[in-house]
Amino acid sequence: MDDVQPPSGEPRPRRRDRHGRGMRGPVAPPQVPLSASRAEAFSDLVQDSVERLERRWPQLAEIDFLVLEVPPLGGPGGRDAEWRDEVVPLGGAITAAEGRPARVVIYRRPVEIRTKGRDERAALVHEVVVEQVADLLGLSPESVDPRYGDED
Repeated sequence: MDDVQPPSGEPRPRRRDRHGRGMRGPVAPPQVPLSASRAEAFSDLVQDSVERLERRWPQLAEIDFLVLEVPPLGGPGGRDAEWRDEVVPLGGAITAAEGRPARVVIYRRPVEIRTKGRDERAALVHEVVVEQVADLLGLSPESVDPRYGDED
């Protein structure tokens, strides 16, 4: 006859739930694009656009490119103003200041709302990045990217 050990005071790790089913794992491995969050996928689109422009404009390496969820509520009317009939911006450019590099900000949610698929989103992200870089450099968007405005 086998000796039965008395249970220890420490709980055992649960390997299965009360219905006998195991713990669920990830749907896809981390290297598969499916496992990237929407925010990560959006940041990748911005990075792709910036890399495309940096080949032509090496000085863009000195600009910080940021992705924020939504634009700040302050808008043109002041810090506590609410968005009324104004168009919600898709991006913004902030000139360099003391000790801080110039910045281009892309707002993820407004861009996502205006697009239906990944290709359309990538095109709009690139368009916004080109417009903001052109604003910072004091150039027209067509001179920053000759393909700006082309329907692909």
